[in-house]
Amino acid sequence: MSRDRAELSRETRQPETPYGTGHRGLDIAVAPGTVISAPQSGIVSFSGKVGGELFITIDHGAQLSSTCSWVSSSAVRKGEAVSRGQPIGTTGAGHPGSTVSHLHFGVRLAGVYVDPLDSLS
Repeated sequence: MSRDRAELSRETRQPETPYGTGHRGLDIAVAPGTVISAPQSGIVSFSGKVGGELFITIDHGAQLSSTCSWVSSSAVRKGEAVSRGQPIGTTGAGHPGSTVSHLHFGVRLAGVYVDPLDSLS
């Protein structure tokens, strides 16, 4: 998804401590079923359910990874190489209880969540 075609419905709010409250990523307002594109090339390190919800994580190398959360379908499997812009799945409704359909997009650098806008271009 291109940043110029999507609207942020919720920005990153870094927690004060590793286990503190916050929002570890961006919520990008899109309709359910919107195609999700790989933000950068990499290897799929996870594609499956967590707590009954579907997530996709890509390892981009150099200790950088990205995760798309609360997706409705995955077009990739763990261990698969993906290219920037390649379709990897479709969006779901977003965070449980949200009133705006969205894709939650998180980025980790060396295992620590960072603001995705600062990490991937």
